[in-house]
Amino acid sequence: MARPPEEAVRPDRRSCRPRVRTERGSAVVEFVVVVPLLLVVAIAVVQLVLALHVRTTLVSAAAEGARVGALAGGSPAAARGRILEILRGTVALSSVETVSARRVVVGGVPTVETTVGARLPLVGLLGPESLTVQGHAVAER
Repeated sequence: MARPPEEAVRPDRRSCRPRVRTERGSAVVEFVVVVPLLLVVAIAVVQLVLALHVRTTLVSAAAEGARVGALAGGSPAAARGRILEILRGTVALSSVETVSARRVVVGGVPTVETTVGARLPLVGLLGPESLTVQGHAVAER
């Protein structure tokens, strides 16, 4: 009597093993989950950097305008002019809302006070919409 071939007698090895799930396609799912989160973080960092740049520029312009207005022979008009000159080269003037300078007395000391207000270039609903800073300098006689 002839023996059947060995493959016919043995059960299929693949059918006896439990099915193992492969990780095929998991990279695509991870990419879809992670990339939007990374984009949100990147946009938030850019927003923060822009806001800090505008704030630093406004503070610098307000302080410089106060110093110009406080010089001997200086005036509040000269202070406003210097502030606008600085902002013209660094920040879009369309975002500047207010520029003012005035002479005040603080603790019996004549001082020039400048105020600069501007809209912040932020996207979305997070954070303040505008920023107002002041600069002070002791007036020379």
